[in-house]
Amino acid sequence: MIKCIIIDDELNARELLESLLDKFFPNKFDIVAKCDSVDSALEAISEYNPALIFLDVTMPYKNGFELFKELKIIDFEVIFTTAFSEFAIDAFKCNAFDFLMKPISHLELISTIKKLEEKINKINHQKNLMLLLENIDFQGNIFNKIALPVETGFKLVKTSTILYCQADGNYSKVFCIDGSVILLSKTLKYVEELLPKILFKRIHKSYLVNFNFVVEFNKVNELNVELVNNIFLPVSTRKKEELTNAFLPNNL
Repeated sequence: MIKCIIIDDELNARELLESLLDKFFPNKFDIVAKCDSVDSALEAISEYNPALIFLDVTMPYKNGFELFKELKIIDFEVIFTTAFSEFAIDAFKCNAFDFLMKPISHLELISTIKKLEEKINKINHQKNLMLLLENIDFQGNIFNKIALPVETGFKLVKTSTILYCQADGNYSKVFCIDGSVILLSKTLKYVEELLPKILFKRIHKSYLVNFNFVVEFNKVNELNVELVNNIFLPVSTRKKEELTNAFLPNNL
């Protein structure tokens, strides 16, 4: 369940939102507190450490934006609720996940929560992948890290975190599982020579992939490989047989 707090100075608004969540998302939200002010919300956030807050903008004494001035760390998602659309820009400046207009439409709420669930699932998937990587041991960590030459010097990267590499003229890009991209002023051939050949395969003149992240090799119609996170990369025709052999038992 997603632990959340509802912050609104109007009792009816708090109860309406709670009833909508209960009706359309049963057993998905644990509403740990319902607060009528920024001050009471600060206490509840400190006590319960929520993953999500629904925050009204217009409240007496301190408005919803004042909450961010009081907090040193924002480690939860925020969905603003208000009857005044002019606050939308300020809300997104506060890195709000979304903005709901009052009276809250159940259709808008459903759409917002579905987007939130997709984001949470993606983050959880990413965490699971990183946890898996922490437990991967390549030949007693012989190939634990490589030094990639960057503009300021060298960047040390675990080979187990490299998803694939792409040629970009005389440059190359290294794509990592955490979503980061490292630009190198070196060719793909240079990068290929750095990486362990038992793990990394050239599938195209422009692509080098980590076989640990390949989930499917498609040989019908367009040749490509599918990597984790629904990434598709092309396979050159001349690499088809070589790649087919690599996927056969005892050849990896």
